[in-house]
Amino acid sequence: MSCYEIEALRLGLMNVLGTEDDHARQHAEQELEGHMTGPIEALAGAETLAGIERHLDAALVDLEEEIAATPEDDPEYDYLRGRLVAVRDAERAVSRITMQGEDVLDGLGEAHDVLHEAFPVDE
Repeated sequence: MSCYEIEALRLGLMNVLGTEDDHARQHAEQELEGHMTGPIEALAGAETLAGIERHLDAALVDLEEEIAATPEDDPEYDYLRGRLVAVRDAERAVSRITMQGEDVLDGLGEAHDVLHEAFPVDE
């Protein structure tokens, strides 16, 4: 059993962060072999945090639909529900990364403004 959403998310984050860990990339790609379609494929190829959030949300919808269609007595049911919890946790982590990045961006803007106030530029 594999957690396709998490592996695809790892690939997308590697893209966004510029991570060049070939071993980790190859491992994730092997885990996703035969499952690189729809939101999973889009998530694995995402190049922005906004893209990751959008495609992860779509992958979550698909996973929720899979759980809804799975009988509770199916041996995979509990695993699918656990996978859902893990992916929702990952979704919150990506949201925190985005918010922290936006905070850094805002802070840099404020630092820029303070520098111009302290040292006005004659134009």
